[in-house]
Amino acid sequence: MEDDPLSLTFAALADPTRRAILARLATREATVNELAEPFQVSLQAISKHLKVLERAGLISRGRNAQYRPCRLEAASLDTAIGWIEQHRKVWSDRFDLLEQHLRNIQDTNPQKLNPQKLDKEIHP
Repeated sequence: MEDDPLSLTFAALADPTRRAILARLATREATVNELAEPFQVSLQAISKHLKVLERAGLISRGRNAQYRPCRLEAASLDTAIGWIEQHRKVWSDRFDLLEQHLRNIQDTNPQKLNPQKLDKEIHP
């Protein structure tokens, strides 16, 4: 597995159990036992998920005597959000260019993009 923060974040978010854990931690901090309650997996499995989330910087674990709460580190999502926004803009711009190109084609030769004509050509 890659060690760069973005790869670690996306790898951590790729699992539905880890996403559910993050959603729960978004409302309040919780212990491993509390986080494990809704899942039908072992505490060991939940601990492994928490290690992945911690390694990605998405959660932190506190220590207060025997109480070790996990808490969401939402700021760690900023790198992923920035990457997604950057690529969303690129693809949005490309789709805008494609749309303009298709309009130019249609304006030049409207029959080429006639959906009914295309359907008849595809399904004679």
